[in-house]
Amino acid sequence: MKSFNPLQSALLFLFVTCSVISQNKSLENSKPNIIFLMTDDQRWDNFGCYGRPEFKTANIDRLADEGVVFDRVFYPVAICMPSRATMMSGRYLSNHKVGFSYPNNLTFSKTDFEATYPAQLKQSGYRTGFVGKFGFAVTDTAYHAKGGVSNYDLQEHLGKYFDYFAGKGVHFRGAFKAWPEDARLNEIYDENRPLNERTLKTGDAMLHFLDTQPKDKPFCLSVSFYAVKNDKDIDMYPPHVKVFENKNFSVPENWVEGKNTKLPELLDHWRGVPLHMKRTSTPELYQKLVRRFATQGYTVDQQVGRLIEKLEDMGILDNTIIIYTSDNGRFHGSQGLYDKAILYEESIKAPLIVFDGRKTKEKRGYREDAFISSVDIAPTILSFAGIETPGKMQGKSFTDILDQTQNRKQWQKSVYSESLFISDLHSKRKYPDFEIANQEIIKANKSYRSRGVRDEKYKYLIYYEHQPVIEELYDLDNDPHEMNNVVSDKKYAKVLKRLRIETEKKHKEIQ
Repeated sequence: MKSFNPLQSALLFLFVTCSVISQNKSLENSKPNIIFLMTDDQRWDNFGCYGRPEFKTANIDRLADEGVVFDRVFYPVAICMPSRATMMSGRYLSNHKVGFSYPNNLTFSKTDFEATYPAQLKQSGYRTGFVGKFGFAVTDTAYHAKGGVSNYDLQEHLGKYFDYFAGKGVHFRGAFKAWPEDARLNEIYDENRPLNERTLKTGDAMLHFLDTQPKDKPFCLSVSFYAVKNDKDIDMYPPHVKVFENKNFSVPENWVEGKNTKLPELLDHWRGVPLHMKRTSTPELYQKLVRRFATQGYTVDQQVGRLIEKLEDMGILDNTIIIYTSDNGRFHGSQGLYDKAILYEESIKAPLIVFDGRKTKEKRGYREDAFISSVDIAPTILSFAGIETPGKMQGKSFTDILDQTQNRKQWQKSVYSESLFISDLHSKRKYPDFEIANQEIIKANKSYRSRGVRDEKYKYLIYYEHQPVIEELYDLDNDPHEMNNVVSDKKYAKVLKRLRIETEKKHKEIQ
């Protein structure tokens, strides 16, 4: 029998410990890098890969050619603040209640933020970064942000969750902050740099994050471009303005010149009607603004090209997942509306491209028609990293769809959307008491809050606070532009009943 040797035991223990550490480090290194790119108000069809090459999106189209293009993706809420909160948290607006108008105007509590994809990834060893428009306030506890959030310090509240940050709060008075302290970041955001280079600055900060990335650590970088909106000259980069000078763009079939008399009169209380009259109600106005959108989209596209080139130069493109989407759509004259939020296709339909460099070329480069909701993005990002979906998340990972292993009979056949924004409840100056104002709006039959479902063939929506309720039903096979409401057509009675039940059931599930 061999005698006990303390030195051998110690060496064996050291060897085993080092092996475990090495194995854990190897597993960490094998995790994919994740880049989530989001634009602001970029309509789903403003890309070459979605059928309109006039918008000149060559780099995004390359992602599409080498990745997966989703053709049936929809927002559960189609207005910026709540949509951004939904995509980070994997929760519906009716559940997280982080939006613009009372009673859904809560801030996002830090306890709840712990279950978002950036916080979960950081806890699991990822380096996390954020660049651009953050969009909602994270506070110690949730409270009704009546009139906005004052004196908000982004680093104080978000420093725990992001190793690298360069952006603004935008909707809640969160002034620009950047960390860690860095000479290059100061240079990128030098106040003497032209204001109209804002998208370029976002691109520069995105690349700087990669320049500072340790080689032995996976990362997740979220980039939220301030473009593509019409109303900010600071996103109109002069050399790119010239690309679309005097160009005339195609016009969607359901663009309406002047007022659309087919819409429910209730929508006259929605700001999208008067904004259409001011911005897109004539051919000249339509073309003027679509050139602006194309210009800003082109500048974003150039940053995507820089990103791809950088990842290739670093030799990490083949272990990087890139997700591209927007925070909501926009009407731009379709339906005789401007803006977003209302539950027609132009507002709620989303672009979504997923490029996974780990996959062989044979398993990339195709289009996918599975129904996806943007509430599914957060659990999918976590699934990429091998992290279990937190109980608070209501979306479901679509990685099995991407892997083409999903049993389609068990996948969702429809998506749910809701619109809870009321323009008149957006300003405390106009209504000091939001609760009283909310009840007055409902009693006066001016509430256009709505919800509905969209499946393969039909779209149903209901303005449920109006008396009597207003319903719309569209046969999308025969009417893809939603120009003929068939809710009163008796041959659709069974469809109407089914979708009413489905909408109400989903509404109750997500509370």
